[in-house]
Amino acid sequence: MLPRSEKETASQTVYRCLRHAVMIGRIPPGRALTIREIAETLNVSMMPVREALRLLSAERALEVRDNRRVQVPHMTASRFRELCELRVVLETHAALGAMPYVRGDRIAVLEGLDRRIDEANLRDDFEQAIALNQDFHRTIYTANPDQESLPLIESVWLQLGPFIRIALSRLEDFYRIDRHAEAMAALRRQDPIGLRVAIEADIRDGIMHVSADDLLNAYLEGGRRASAVDP
Repeated sequence: MLPRSEKETASQTVYRCLRHAVMIGRIPPGRALTIREIAETLNVSMMPVREALRLLSAERALEVRDNRRVQVPHMTASRFRELCELRVVLETHAALGAMPYVRGDRIAVLEGLDRRIDEANLRDDFEQAIALNQDFHRTIYTANPDQESLPLIESVWLQLGPFIRIALSRLEDFYRIDRHAEAMAALRRQDPIGLRVAIEADIRDGIMHVSADDLLNAYLEGGRRASAVDP
C-alpha cells in the first residue's frame, strides 16, 4: 500500500493505491478479485474499497460484477486501437505545449529517468519500467504551467495499464530505437517536428503492436492464474 498522507481519507488512499496498481499493470486482465480480498490486502474495511471502486468504475479502470468480483473491463481490439490513437493525439499536444518550458535541469531529470527505465527493463522489472516511463512523460508534460491535458492522458494510461505488460514482454522485437533519446534531443534543439515524431513513435513502438489475439490470451492467462490460487 502506498503511504497515506495526513490529509487523505481512507477512501482516497485506497483509490490512489488501486489506481496506481491498475496503471502499472499489477492487476492483470482476467484476474478476478473480491472486495474483501482487496480490503484485507490494503488493511482497511470494505467501505473505503467500495467507494474507491465506484470512482474507478466511472473511469473504466475496473468493474464490479454481480458476484462482487472486481475485474479489469473487457478490452476489444477496436477499443484498444482507439485508446492508443488517443494517446498519440493527447501526448503530442501536451509535449509541444511543454517544449518551450523544458530546459537543462528538467532534461537532466529526464536523462536520469531514461537510465532507470533501461535498468528496470534489463532486470525484467516491468512494473518499475512502466511507472518510470509514465514519470518520464509526465515530467515533460507538466513543464507547461498552463497544461490541462494530463488528467485526460492519465485516464487513457489507466485504461491501457493492464495490457502494457504484453507490450513489454515483446519489447526487444518492436522497440529497437531509443525514442526517449530522440525526444530529449528534440527538446534540447527546441524542435517541434522532431519532438512530435519522437513522442508518436515512442507510443506506437511501445504498445501498438499488441494484437487482438494478445488481448484474448491475456484474459485467458489471467483467468488461469486466478483458478490456480482461488479456492
